[in-house]
Amino acid sequence: MVRFFSSQRFLAIYSGCLTVVFAATVLAGFARPQSGNASFDQISVRRVNVVEPDGTVRLVISDKAEFPGLYLHGKEIKRADRSDSAGMLFVNDEGTEDGGLIYGAGKDTGKGPSSFSHLSFDQYDQDQTLVLGASLEDGKKASGVTINDVGSYVITPEFIADAERVKGMPSGATRTAEWAKFRRKYPGDAERGFFGRQTDDSVGMSLRDIQGRVRASLTVKPDGEPVLQFLNAEGKVTKEISGEQ
Repeated sequence: MVRFFSSQRFLAIYSGCLTVVFAATVLAGFARPQSGNASFDQISVRRVNVVEPDGTVRLVISDKAEFPGLYLHGKEIKRADRSDSAGMLFVNDEGTEDGGLIYGAGKDTGKGPSSFSHLSFDQYDQDQTLVLGASLEDGKKASGVTINDVGSYVITPEFIADAERVKGMPSGATRTAEWAKFRRKYPGDAERGFFGRQTDDSVGMSLRDIQGRVRASLTVKPDGEPVLQFLNAEGKVTKEISGEQ
């Protein structure tokens, strides 16, 4: 037995066993999911999905090419109008879109520069109730904060399909009539308030009723004159106070 332990054959078997054990240990370390924190100086990606332990997407950070469509209760619905911007998409606990940030800027041949940015927050199973936006188009600048009411209906795949169908129609009387029909089918949406800069270089605030009709506005015109107006339900100015009064 002593001769066996000191023999070349035993040493070869022993060496082989150690090699197998070491290799198995290393492979097991690579196969085991890594946990803990990692630190990087830089990381370059096209898209990042932040998910819960159960896989529910909660936040998407993406370039323009990989920007997602609409998330609705854990399912993604493709949207053709989401191919022109990079940004972030917020998603609630149930896997439904809850707002987001998009932005873009460029300079087309033969035209001046253009840019846009849009940050919004949605109501549960609904659309935007608070919006912060800015734009530049043909030298005209606008920026402001908008507060919206949304209807009591629930956004569904059918709603998205209806909206995309009307959006895809050419401008004209038929499209206008279809939008009116769409709003009757899904009532309750209305802009209620706005504060910001308009493309005519004025700055102001407008307050609207539950139907979205302007009932009061405060404007500072490009020449510096302030104007306060009150309007009736038909849009007629019933009282006006200017800076000269």
